[in-house]
Amino acid sequence: MSDNYLLKLYQRSARLPKGKLLFSKLFARQAPYFGTVRPLVEELRPNYCKVTFKKRRAVQNHIGTVHVIAICNALEAAMGAMAEASIPKHLRWIPKGMDVRYTAKADSDITAVAEVAPGAWENGPDLPVAVCARREDGTVVVEGTIHLWVTEKPGVTEKPGVTEQPTRS
Repeated sequence: MSDNYLLKLYQRSARLPKGKLLFSKLFARQAPYFGTVRPLVEELRPNYCKVTFKKRRAVQNHIGTVHVIAICNALEAAMGAMAEASIPKHLRWIPKGMDVRYTAKADSDITAVAEVAPGAWENGPDLPVAVCARREDGTVVVEGTIHLWVTEKPGVTEKPGVTEQPTRS
């Protein structure tokens, strides 16, 4: 089992009846806006997350399809879970932008996926995270990239394979 707190919680929860639902509700409480789409974290592993949400009136637009902003919300939820479950302990992340293309009407429940290449987690101004949303028949309805700032956590000097004690002046 991973030593990442979010992955541990997900793995423990997933073994329980309705555990993924419980995990998803707890996760959405950390960023309450995610709760507006009621995401269900279906799969979470390092560098990958898949969430689903139901097409319902609260996420529809004036033509009866799933509103693209609701889809972007689910994409950001998938990215947030993936990032938190993947980033090395000495780093932190924050989204800095999203580039998306609307490729088809979203007329069913939606699956949103976020993924990044293994080993991509480095201190730097731009970490591109690939995101994609599909309707039930597998058709891509939104695809794009969420860009992250990745920086060192202040006061953390321990990096993988290196242990240092902070110096005092």
